[in-house]
Amino acid sequence: MERKYKAQPEKLPKPTYWPFFLALSCMLIVWGFVSNVIVSVVGVVVFIIALAGWITDLHREQLKKEKGDEL
Repeated sequence: MERKYKAQPEKLPKPTYWPFFLALSCMLIVWGFVSNVIVSVVGVVVFIIALAGWITDLHREQLKKEKGDEL
């Protein structure tokens, strides 16, 4: 007998603005190499904030998912 499995829907993370700010910071870093080092410094600061924010959002979502599975 052949078993048929129904595909489960993939759970996607909620939309967020952090990838936009991460891309913006990369652009600022490169632009700063061409124009002024201050622009690169701003880009690095935005990069760190955006990366931390995105990771924090994903971590919170994972914790909610794990708590929901236990209930």
